[in-house]
Amino acid sequence: MFAVHLVSFYFSKLQEDQIQKVDRFLYAMRLSDEQLKDISTRFRAEMKKGLSRESNATAAVKMLPTHVHSTPDGSEKGEFLALDLGGSKFKVLQVKVSENGKRKVQMESETYPIPGELFSGRGTELFDHVAESLKDFMQKNGINQKKKPLGFTFSFPCVQSKLDEGVLLSWSKHFKVRGVQGSNVVQSLREAINRVRDIDVDVLALVNDTVGTMMTCGYDDQRCEVGVIVGTGTNACYMEELRHIDLVEGDEGRMCINTEWGAFGDDGALEDFITNFDREIDAASSNAGKQLFEKMVSGMYMGELVRLILLKMAKKGLLFGGVISDALRTKGKFQTKHVCQIEQYKDGLKNTMEILTELGLQPSTDDCIAVQHVCTIVSFRSANLCAAALAAILTRIRENRKLKTLKTTVGMDGTVYRMHPQFPKRLHKVVRRLVPDCHVRFVLSESGSSKGAAMVTAVAQRLLSQRQHVADTLDLFRLDQEQLRQVRDRMRVELERGLKKDSHATASVKMLPSYVCRTPDGSETGKYLALDLGGTNFRVLVVKIRTGIRKSVRMYNKIYAIPHEIMQGTGEELFDHIVQCISDFLDYMGMKNTRLPLGFTFSFPCQQAGIDKGTLVSWTKGFKATDCEGNDVVDMLREAIKRRNEFDLDIVAVVNDTVGTMMTCAYEDPKCEIGLIAGTGSNVCYMEEMRNIETVEGDEGQMCVNTEWGGFGENGCIEDIRTKYDKEVDEGSLNSGKQRFEKMTSGMYLGEIVRQILIDLTSRGLLFRGRITEPLKTRGIFETKFLSQIESDRLALLQVRSILQHLGLDSTCDDSIIVKEVCGAVSRRAAQLCGAGMAAVVDKIRENRGLDHLEVTVGVDGTLYKLHPHFSRILKATVKELAPKCDVEFVLSEDGSGKGAALITAVAKSFTGET
Repeated sequence: MFAVHLVSFYFSKLQEDQIQKVDRFLYAMRLSDEQLKDISTRFRAEMKKGLSRESNATAAVKMLPTHVHSTPDGSEKGEFLALDLGGSKFKVLQVKVSENGKRKVQMESETYPIPGELFSGRGTELFDHVAESLKDFMQKNGINQKKKPLGFTFSFPCVQSKLDEGVLLSWSKHFKVRGVQGSNVVQSLREAINRVRDIDVDVLALVNDTVGTMMTCGYDDQRCEVGVIVGTGTNACYMEELRHIDLVEGDEGRMCINTEWGAFGDDGALEDFITNFDREIDAASSNAGKQLFEKMVSGMYMGELVRLILLKMAKKGLLFGGVISDALRTKGKFQTKHVCQIEQYKDGLKNTMEILTELGLQPSTDDCIAVQHVCTIVSFRSANLCAAALAAILTRIRENRKLKTLKTTVGMDGTVYRMHPQFPKRLHKVVRRLVPDCHVRFVLSESGSSKGAAMVTAVAQRLLSQRQHVADTLDLFRLDQEQLRQVRDRMRVELERGLKKDSHATASVKMLPSYVCRTPDGSETGKYLALDLGGTNFRVLVVKIRTGIRKSVRMYNKIYAIPHEIMQGTGEELFDHIVQCISDFLDYMGMKNTRLPLGFTFSFPCQQAGIDKGTLVSWTKGFKATDCEGNDVVDMLREAIKRRNEFDLDIVAVVNDTVGTMMTCAYEDPKCEIGLIAGTGSNVCYMEEMRNIETVEGDEGQMCVNTEWGGFGENGCIEDIRTKYDKEVDEGSLNSGKQRFEKMTSGMYLGEIVRQILIDLTSRGLLFRGRITEPLKTRGIFETKFLSQIESDRLALLQVRSILQHLGLDSTCDDSIIVKEVCGAVSRRAAQLCGAGMAAVVDKIRENRGLDHLEVTVGVDGTLYKLHPHFSRILKATVKELAPKCDVEFVLSEDGSGKGAALITAVAKSFTGET
């Protein structure tokens, strides 16, 4: 028993001595975590250089755009051909992708050899051979479909300006074919196919093998957004934010970047990590000074690196008793497959003995242990270097998305990764140690690059089809100049009809007289009370107006909520609530016993018979209080004050919020004669000539007309531009058939239009993977404020996704792009329609006055105009285009409706001679 222990101890000691000997000899190849983090940091800097337009030309890591914008989402379907050219043989495949909930991929393939002379022959000969082989495959498999889509995996560095175009930068892997470098390889393939004849294919995509690996794994795991190959060569690709890729136009979405990381270090970035053995490998290669990282990592060089180390150790007498065989001196005799066999867990030592014996050596046990450890150090360094570079990519993805932790999948392929018994485990372990904030799943690609080419083609076809369907949907919202001119002209007709006594009753634009007969002239002064009711909030204000040199308006206000049950209760309940709010405010201000003149901003359509008489025509904006329509709202307010019996008020004027906005801006700018509200609702007022207002007595002077243009189209005059989505929103509203123009232009409805479009696109499988979630079914969830946020130029797609996820909509990057486009189409149309309506108003004022050219100011208020990033610009551009004889300035109103009510009251008081 003691003898057994003694032998065991002796063998362990022997093993330990041999390992220490190798460790001392190869200390430069053993990398600590600190060194790996340093390498990772350097690689991140190289990635940044490669992505920048300024530094790309001199960058070692080229970061080539692939024009692959999306990974598979599982809805791909169809039959595709794929060619895979990248080694001593090439493969032709037919790939059938079926969706129907099965997500099944069937493949038939054939491998064709490449004759040796073609590796250094002419390009036309190589591509003719590929095309002939493709023809043979199609004939054998009875493939005769017209324009069969084909993906071409071409595993050499190419600069791509489109998905189906790639200019070869340089050959690698023993290829030295003449006349191809610097030319478009897809065009070369197409020309060869044309020369061969009798095959009809459509080459849709040129794919790098690494991208193919990512796409193959991405079909089965939709978190996969990185591809890595460690085989004969090595490379990685990943999905980068488009806004960071200077070499490609556009900021929206993502694109797969082929890093070409094999060239990392070509500019000296790894100089302090390159050993003398690496330099010897490089010097003897056909591309000295190039692909230095690849030469430290990949299977093409790993076996040769081990051979050089063994040769050097033998020369120093550290191995084989100093005896060197001819085979050990011969380049290429020790291959990477030998490294894999030597490092096998159980049979490694036995394999080592056999391999060294085949090389003409007579190794001892301690020689075998030492050789085994040399292989371990070389292959472990390869895994470590891959892990450091991959950690840089993962960190970049995580930081791009501003995430604390990233959960992602890496698609892996390559003979070293597949065949080496320890490599995957080592790589995974080091990556997780270097980036603990990235939770990484590694997936081995099945038929990686070949199937991947078909998947890229399938995704390209899906995106093309998807883009077309989305474009067709959004085309309904794109109004050309002729359509906008028609809207302007029809609005003009309705303005005229609303002013005339005989057509006023049937006009969709009611043109309600406001009995405001002039704008402020600066002489207004005094203290006034103002009420402002126009939405879910109600305001009470005290407004102090001073005249003279120090002209000023000071305001004190308090905001009160209007509960939903009161908005849709009885009229008596609504006005009692309003009076209760006034009572609270007067207590708050200590003014219960002061009888102030009051202006009441009431932002709903009213037929006015005087400045203080307003009969409600119809509720809008979600109000439905009973017994109000057809009644005078001033009388209802007076009755509620009487019921309370606590205070008395002098109600001088009932005011529409649009008129209030105009009056506020006119106080500062005498040219202001138009008011526009573009917010929850949409409306316009303007100063009309009394002679044109047939519904009011008198021909002298002017009066402000509240157009109530939200009703435009109720008589069917804009039916040709209303979409099915507008009709769905209308049918689901509280006032179906009413306020049709407002439902196409105002903040209350734009979000709901977007929601209806999103539901339709999702039901057609174009969004959110075809899943209509409960939140998406919920009316009102997509508020118009989200349009303003989503369309902000400063908002990255990442933040758009965050908004959608907050709404319970799990979106991909592609989904986010489409949602942003939908929002843009809906809001753009709204702004254009408002612009067309405004063009009709300003042209009418110009013609009223017989002017060749009009200069006028529009006072504007409303959250849509104020907060939406593009609404105001599009509105102004449309007015300029449709009313070229009018110079229109838009001025944003500050507290329009409340201040305006006080100013109207002041103007009305000055008319009667009171102060």
